[in-house]
Amino acid sequence: MPERPEIVCICGSMRFVEEMRVENRDLTFAGVIVLAPGEAGEASAEITEEQKTTLDALHLRKIDLADRVLVVNPGGYIGDSTSREIAYARATGKPVSFTEPGLHESR
Repeated sequence: MPERPEIVCICGSMRFVEEMRVENRDLTFAGVIVLAPGEAGEASAEITEEQKTTLDALHLRKIDLADRVLVVNPGGYIGDSTSREIAYARATGKPVSFTEPGLHESR
């Protein structure tokens, strides 16, 4: 029986949705199971605060399922939600890596 594939949770600002899709595709083709943020598409402007809270909590459960977290941070940008996700991942012992290492302290 083959070993279970690695599970990676992608985190990052939704302003980088295209970059997250590229990472998702590349990881998937490499045989990785990818857990990514939920997307609301054009309806994202219509998301209520309650829905955002639900999505944020759901993403933390995805981090729980993952073996590691990959933060998509073009230009070193990390917003408040992603900062909370990084802190959560680290608090639960998940390894965290960045698409732009060394820039992860920027906001």
